[in-house]
Amino acid sequence: MDSIKVVGGAELNGIIPISGAKNAALPLMIASLLTDETLTLSNVPRLRDVAQLTQILQNHGVDYSVNGKRNGQDELEGQTVHLTAREIVDTTAPYELVSKMRASFWVVGPLLARCREARVSLPGGCAIGTRPVDFFIDGLAALGADIEIEAGYVVVKAPNGLKGAQVVFPKVSVGATHTIMMAATLASGETEIVNAACEPEVVDLANCLKAMGAEIEGAGTPTIRIQGKPRLHGAHHAVVADRIETGTYAMAVAMTGGNVLLQGARGDLLESALHTLRQAGAEITEEANGLRVRRNGNGIQAVDITTEPFPGFPTDLQAQFMALMTKAEGRSCITETIFENRFMHVQELARLGAQIHIEGRSAFVDGVGTLRGAPVMATDLRASVSLVIAGLAAEGETSVSRVYHLDRGFERLEDKLTRCGAQIERISG
Repeated sequence: MDSIKVVGGAELNGIIPISGAKNAALPLMIASLLTDETLTLSNVPRLRDVAQLTQILQNHGVDYSVNGKRNGQDELEGQTVHLTAREIVDTTAPYELVSKMRASFWVVGPLLARCREARVSLPGGCAIGTRPVDFFIDGLAALGADIEIEAGYVVVKAPNGLKGAQVVFPKVSVGATHTIMMAATLASGETEIVNAACEPEVVDLANCLKAMGAEIEGAGTPTIRIQGKPRLHGAHHAVVADRIETGTYAMAVAMTGGNVLLQGARGDLLESALHTLRQAGAEITEEANGLRVRRNGNGIQAVDITTEPFPGFPTDLQAQFMALMTKAEGRSCITETIFENRFMHVQELARLGAQIHIEGRSAFVDGVGTLRGAPVMATDLRASVSLVIAGLAAEGETSVSRVYHLDRGFERLEDKLTRCGAQIERISG
């Protein structure tokens, strides 16, 4: 099993190209099930989750091809993929595939909308909370689907097709918003999603669906309206820049010091996190081709945060920000409101010398003068990169094991950091 070795103490200086967003690429790939024509996606990141979803889509009959690297193309730039679901050969998404990645459950919406039936395993994924699929099921039922749970599978049928309706989510859910929005594009009549997620990845999916012929209004607001169409067609769409990767590398620069251009990053996608980083002492400026991040000479200042749905501070940056706060001057309070089990990285940060005390959904972090390298273990995707960030600023060597979590969401992280002067390498196990 691979691990990553980090020798701390080096500033980061240079350019880091920001990949396409994993959280946008996955629903965009799933949207290919809605049409028998080709959907071409550019700026798709090379990630384990993308490869896993490709396998799931191919199981349904999706033809998948990738453009090779062109002369002069940076090896860290995203790939272009072509997905063609000319014929859906199987409407079952089996346990052995879906259990490896939670987002694969989202195929239930497009399969039901296009084929009028689907049988999808209940999902797996990171162990950061229960994340029930009730919102998905209730939303599809509101659109007229008959639903049963059989031996760990959600079985949905709509023999007469889906019908537009009002779908009200009791709590914001990005995945449920993706799923119902995709299903509604092929439903008859108008669907209104109330309390919809406002994340940039939802807007990106809506833009792609509109390019495929869907009629959608309100994406990026709490109310989305979709006028169903008999069919959608193929399209070309570029995956939006990864705001979580942007925030992660910005925090790494704030942690180590230095001067890095995050090439292709968009500040409008994570204004809350960037505001917080500025409060902590980072200098962040927008340039024509990205965001430049510097650490000023005043050290890191303690800042309190509470994770919230967009446009609030992202839960997917909470672990990375906690790593940053371990070196801050004073005490910070980090409150997690999205997932109940998302402090599993705390005990691993403590192995590096961090002083963190948990009370319920809040973690109180007392900054320390020195972190010291140690063997640590990744517990989930975002926790794994928080340990890398801490290791960049720790004295001596930090070894992060179980980095298969990292490979699910960060494209060639060690290569990008090495280009900027970090002493980091992957050790094959």
